Amino acid sequence: MDIEDYYQALVSRDARFDGRFFVGVTSTGIYCRPICRVKTPRQAHCLFFNSAALAEAQGFRPCLRCRPEQAPGLSQMDAKQTLAHQAAQLIKQAQVQDTVHLAQRLGVSERHLRRLFQQAFGVTPSHYLRTQRLLMAKTLLTDTHLPVNKIAIYAGFGSTTQFYQHFKTYYQLTPSTWRRNSFPPVAAMLFKLAYRPPLDWAHLLSYFKTRCIKGVERVHEQSYSRTVALLDARGKLHEGWISLSTDPKQHALQLTISDSLEAVIPQVIAQVRSLCDLDCEPDLIHKALGELANPATGLRVPGAWDGFEIAARAVMGQVVTVKAALTLVERIAELASCKVETPYPELYQRFPLAQDFLKISDDTLNAYKIQPRKVEILRNIATLIVQGDLVLDTSANYQTTYQQLINLKGIGSWTASYITMRTLRWPDAFLGDDYWIKKLLKVSTAKQAETIAQPWKPWRSYAVMYIWRNGACT
Repeated sequence: MDIEDYYQALVSRDARFDGRFFVGVTSTGIYCRPICRVKTPRQAHCLFFNSAALAEAQGFRPCLRCRPEQAPGLSQMDAKQTLAHQAAQLIKQAQVQDTVHLAQRLGVSERHLRRLFQQAFGVTPSHYLRTQRLLMAKTLLTDTHLPVNKIAIYAGFGSTTQFYQHFKTYYQLTPSTWRRNSFPPVAAMLFKLAYRPPLDWAHLLSYFKTRCIKGVERVHEQSYSRTVALLDARGKLHEGWISLSTDPKQHALQLTISDSLEAVIPQVIAQVRSLCDLDCEPDLIHKALGELANPATGLRVPGAWDGFEIAARAVMGQVVTVKAALTLVERIAELASCKVETPYPELYQRFPLAQDFLKISDDTLNAYKIQPRKVEILRNIATLIVQGDLVLDTSANYQTTYQQLINLKGIGSWTASYITMRTLRWPDAFLGDDYWIKKLLKVSTAKQAETIAQPWKPWRSYAVMYIWRNGACT
């Protein structure tokens, strides 16, 4: 896009461009999302940036009205799964404490990471990290009643003093003044997560409802709720619950988070965005899939709350129906007995993390008629996760992770593709071996299905969802 294209997208307030660029207004020193409802500035006063971090590096402050921190991010395919993208994902998930730790997690030198990051985002990793922390702090100031000293810690700052210094330097306001000038929060721990329309929320709810684990998840009317568990960057466990509903007029989901998760709000928001595929590019996908995506545009690929949970679903789902697989997954949750208090009677336990699963004995699992072969596969996956040798989230590299899974005894192409599709958000994972895919495409082999799917690259994960949807197979 050239300057004229950017400005026309700004004038039209086209939601498809939300999060793809930001506009800095030189006359006010503020930067906005392209959907901001304020009076459109003259083109001569506009500068365009591909990231919020770059806008802030040029001295612009975020708009209080459109709130740039709420803009959807870029899809995995846009980033082409580069090292810089993996680094950005780790930063957004609040999984690193500084750039030294970030480089160590990725197995590269700080210098090499800094060079790649500068090329991809126009700023250094340290600047990007600081911007993400400031934007998260702004979210917590605006959307919660948490005290400023807690916000400083939860957003990732080393101290309240450091937080005040950075906030005042970049925004020319103290955190307390910013909070007074912001719109008052509607309720504590309630957040809006923007997406690019259209979003088929009904289909997403239907998908979750068919696979709801007893005691862990529930779909009620137009909302989805579940219990959750997260390990923070220091390995501390946080348990609680979340609830999601839609606000289609604002192209956003409303997320309510339990108070017990206040220390890991950045991770929770990142996980929910992944779970509901909120950084999807519907217009690009529709264009690539053509007639396959008609008339039900806006389908999302359901993501993962926890990588091990999806691995369990995939392994238990080998050569059985969705209902049969769900029964086995529910038995695992029951045996782990990880109880969680919630305001919902239907939600009373969480799904075990990898380390929790390893504590369940083989005899106990066998007594509940879970096949020893599947137990062995899950134990191997859980062990790799606990050891840090297998990463099942959006910061992982697709090729590496897929190969790791394929190399495990008992895991084939279908299982590996399903896991990477949902945990890594890989948009081009195609389940050619899937029974329903072959049946609905009217072919007998995975190779024939792959041939038909070639024109749908690089969005074949979405093709899978449309094929299942068009065949009424949820």
